[in-house]
Amino acid sequence: MDDRTPHLQGRFTTLRPAVDADAPTLLAILDEPEVAEWWRRAEWERLDERDAVTFTIVLDGGVVGCIQYTEETDPDYFSVAVDVFVSAAVHGRGVGTDAMGTLIAWLIDVRGHHRLTVDPAAINARAIHVCETLGFRPVGVLRQYERVADGSWRDALLMGLLAEDFVRG
Repeated sequence: MDDRTPHLQGRFTTLRPAVDADAPTLLAILDEPEVAEWWRRAEWERLDERDAVTFTIVLDGGVVGCIQYTEETDPDYFSVAVDVFVSAAVHGRGVGTDAMGTLIAWLIDVRGHHRLTVDPAAINARAIHVCETLGFRPVGVLRQYERVADGSWRDALLMGLLAEDFVRG
């Protein structure tokens, strides 16, 4: 984590740089059946192999999830991909939408991004709804995109957001 990564304040969530002490709570969230259906724990544990910037999502002083982004910094392809998971205990309360909106606003306003992508499972209606609420639009289906726990493959929906389409909360 870059020491210059800020704390970001949403309407009711705080995004702060993830620290090692967050790992037990975040891993427990990934073990929740409602989260594990969409996020494999082993996939998250491989994040150190990627150049993702990871924030812990805090609500009312407690860790309730994780949000991260990966930047493409080539000026000809400048863009960012975002991923998020939140505890089932806060599903339906707007936590994911607030965290995503907070990070997206910062990525556009401070980091200067004009284009963002997400790739939820094509059958993950909750995640797709959150993305659409923020202005993401479907781009296409990524066929057999990710391997799931039983070893089979499932499709993802590639969604894109342009800065001018971002719906600020």
